[in-house]
Amino acid sequence: MQSNGSRTSSAGNTRCGDRTVRSTYSLSSALIGALALSACNAPEPEPTPLPPSTPAAAETPARVTAPQAAQPQESVPIVEAWQDERQTPGDWSYMAEPLETLSVFGTGRTPDTVELIVRCDLATRRVGIARSGTASGQVNMLIRTETQDRTLTATPVNDVAPLITVELSPNDSLLDAIAFSKGRFAVDVPGTQPIYVPAYPEITRVMEDCRG
Repeated sequence: MQSNGSRTSSAGNTRCGDRTVRSTYSLSSALIGALALSACNAPEPEPTPLPPSTPAAAETPARVTAPQAAQPQESVPIVEAWQDERQTPGDWSYMAEPLETLSVFGTGRTPDTVELIVRCDLATRRVGIARSGTASGQVNMLIRTETQDRTLTATPVNDVAPLITVELSPNDSLLDAIAFSKGRFAVDVPGTQPIYVPAYPEITRVMEDCRG
């Protein structure tokens, strides 16, 4: 078997005089024929001068930005939403009975117009707070004032009108918080609408009745 060199000179029939080349449809024969043509008496090309080398630009180090100190945030006072609510329609009235004194808040004095009652039981010296409404059992009563919030366990009472009631000692600090709450205080019982009532002197009179 002949080498690739002899195939180029005899089997490939490559002649430089008339610049004819017999080649086959193979990639290797085409490459060999091209080399044979370039080896004929063609003048050697002058070497192409290389372009002057450009010095590589010095890499600029990335700028490191110092982290900015966090700006102190101004403290925003939190305003309780209940203090922004509109006052529940109605007014306070004071009543004295042989066994009790009462401050009643509502638009009238009939059971369907009364919203809240603050009562002093003169026999037990206990102060009761009653919200009009019904409940199937004990529920929470949330009382909110300017200086104090408290959740109490309330009991339903079905008398002349259905009420949900709690009782406190006459010296309980919550009563003072109610009496001196700026503007109003709130009473919220599940199953009823929250009410926002003014802290008027009628409430203080009932407290003093039980303390005296």
